[in-house]
Amino acid sequence: MLSQIQRLSQTTEGRYATDEELRFLAEYARSFELRVQTYQKLQASEAAIVQQVLAKMRAIDPTLLRNGSEDVTPKWKRDTLRVLRYSAVAMLLDDSETLRERFLFWFQTIMRAFNAQKSCGVTYTVMQEVVKQVLTPSEANLILPLLEVNRRMLGTV
Repeated sequence: MLSQIQRLSQTTEGRYATDEELRFLAEYARSFELRVQTYQKLQASEAAIVQQVLAKMRAIDPTLLRNGSEDVTPKWKRDTLRVLRYSAVAMLLDDSETLRERFLFWFQTIMRAFNAQKSCGVTYTVMQEVVKQVLTPSEANLILPLLEVNRRMLGTV
C-alpha cells in the first residue's frame, strides 16, 4: 500500500489520478476490516503459532535447529517472531514490496551467512500449515502469500 501510494504520487504529479490508478485504494478499503482482524489474531496467536511450528519442525528433523553442538532454538524463536511480525505489518498495509526490499533482502543475507536456508524453508512451509489451522480461510488468504515469499527468499539455497 505505501509503495503503491508512493508510486501513485510520483506518476500523477501535477495531475489527477485516473479511476484505474485509484483502484488499489478501493480494493484496500474493502479489505481493511479483515486485514485489521487478521493482524489482531496473528498478534494474539503469535506465541502459539511459533510453538506449533517448533513442535512440527522437531518432529520433521530434530537436528534442524542445531549448529554443531549448539542449540539455536532461542535465536530461531526470536528471528521467527521478527519475520512473522514484519509479515503481519506487510499484510495489514498490503505492502509485500516493502517487506521484501526493507527487510527480507537484508535478513536473507544474514540467514545465508549462518547457512540457515534449510531451517528457514521448513519454518515457513510449516508455518503456512499452522496458520491455516489458526486463521479462517479468508484471514489465511491474506497472510499465506507473504509466508510463501518468506519461504522462497529465506529458504532457498
